[in-house]
Amino acid sequence: MLRFANLIGLSVLAAAPALAQEVNLYSARHYDSDLRIYENFTAETGIRVNVIEGSDQQLLQRLQTEGNNSPADLFITVDGGRLHQAVEAGVFQPIDSAILEARVPDAFQHPDNLWFGLSSRARVIFTRSDEERPDWLDDYEDLADPRLEGEICIRSSSNIYNVSMMAEMIDVMGAEAAQDWAQGVANNLARPPQGGDRDQLRALAAGECSVAVSNTYYWGALAASENPEDAAVAAAVTFFYPNQGNRGAHVNISGAGVTAHAPNRDNAIKFLEYLVSDEAQQIFADSNNEFPIVPGVEIHGPVAPFTEFLSSGVNVSVYGLNASQATDIFDRVGFP
Repeated sequence: MLRFANLIGLSVLAAAPALAQEVNLYSARHYDSDLRIYENFTAETGIRVNVIEGSDQQLLQRLQTEGNNSPADLFITVDGGRLHQAVEAGVFQPIDSAILEARVPDAFQHPDNLWFGLSSRARVIFTRSDEERPDWLDDYEDLADPRLEGEICIRSSSNIYNVSMMAEMIDVMGAEAAQDWAQGVANNLARPPQGGDRDQLRALAAGECSVAVSNTYYWGALAASENPEDAAVAAAVTFFYPNQGNRGAHVNISGAGVTAHAPNRDNAIKFLEYLVSDEAQQIFADSNNEFPIVPGVEIHGPVAPFTEFLSSGVNVSVYGLNASQATDIFDRVGFP
């Protein structure tokens, strides 16, 4: 369902002539804390932020249907694969901004400046806190080791997070080796994939598996929860960043681009530049237990002690470019 956010007493989006001091945002992020960022931007610049929220597919379809008449200036979504879908649909235009290019690391910006990352999260390996991790378990590749047969909890291969991780594996390993890896992981599943990342961590804490794969911010959400059961799950599991002795961990992003027919293009670029400011970066990260996209920004909360790690440096655009091949490999090896 599409949700209309009415910010600081201002009207929601409508297909009407653009006003000089507004920016219209289509957002697939659904965090009320983001409203604070929008309000701060308006207070600082006088530019009103109008927001429509929905799923990435709903908003992308809306952009395509509206075409030249779209009131949208920006499209924000989660995961490099979904950003690639927007690129393929032709809904972005190139952005010329020295601020964005300087503050956003190369791996987290589109090669042709069609989108820029705003926040990040790593996909990591979890084990139980009360058990010593095997000394041979260090890398993603080790998830395919037969010694983990019947021991891995991970969500479905159709999930965009796993498709993007597999897309990176294709990039760094080659398709043949990546397929062997996917087959090995499928052989090691403790149960048919079910639920989201939090459910994998709950299953790990309950002893249904000895290893789980999840994004860091889901653990952060459990650790920060006021629900004692969630906090207990977070305490019962621990994570490590894979491949720290070689290429680095897999990282994904939230990102945004200026729409192809943006009626308020200059305001949209100003807004993106604000989103990579230290102030906005801290809010992005702290509100959702993510990592800042900009290096050196101080954050707080459960994930704050875990910001120092080696990431792979693979450009996030690869996740979309290899997504179809990743899905095909999962299907061939029978990864549910």
